[in-house]
Amino acid sequence: MSRLVDSHCHLDFPSLKNDLEGVIERAAAAGIGTIVTICTRVEQFPTILQIAERFENIYCSVGLHPHDAAQEQNLTTARLVELANHEKVVGIGETGLDYYYNKSPHDIQARMFRRHIAASRELQMPLIVHSRAADDEMVTILQEEFCNGAFPGVLHCFSSSPKLAKAALDLGFYISFSGILTFKNAEEVRNIAAEVPLNRLLVETDAPYLAPVPHRGKDNEPAYVALTAAKLADMRGLSMTEIAVQTTANFRRLFSKAT
Repeated sequence: MSRLVDSHCHLDFPSLKNDLEGVIERAAAAGIGTIVTICTRVEQFPTILQIAERFENIYCSVGLHPHDAAQEQNLTTARLVELANHEKVVGIGETGLDYYYNKSPHDIQARMFRRHIAASRELQMPLIVHSRAADDEMVTILQEEFCNGAFPGVLHCFSSSPKLAKAALDLGFYISFSGILTFKNAEEVRNIAAEVPLNRLLVETDAPYLAPVPHRGKDNEPAYVALTAAKLADMRGLSMTEIAVQTTANFRRLFSKAT
């Protein structure tokens, strides 16, 4: 079977970092060929980059999660661009809006999000977007910013509305699905995943969060992206090989620095 990609996880988080060799070995055994470890605090970027540099098949991003937007307001577009020029950095983010937990004021989240968008546009490097309970504002910002020039991107760990999915797809974005696809109460997410064009689909774990069934409630890890891919294949009437080939090709197209 073709190798899968875990397009979004957090290898610097303690439950994964403390068993990093084991995590990578289990991922390889499960058929995972490439992993992207995602930055949520720029102050933690050196640690994340070190992990990516240590393993040939691991890449990383640089960015500031909306939860922490108020903590690093001095982060500029120029700084993001500077850090993203490293050969192991393949994306900008994760960034976006989270109005569910409201850990940072909405205006600060939006301001920092737009700085990430500017970096993505300048570098033509994919924007990794987190969106929760902010669909209308997300659509507005993405559409406004596209008027200033196009930029590539992905809605990661999708659990939002059909409206946001359509708006993102109309802008050329990709949509990435996590272990949520396997959750009993995620029928709307499965319905959306069944309709996303095959050439715009990605899979991820968001590890250590959101472990798919039958591991739900436990720590997630990159090996488990195979379970999400299997669910997606079943939903779409495809074989695991077909979904692996398609999602990996999609990943390579979007994250073009990940050779």
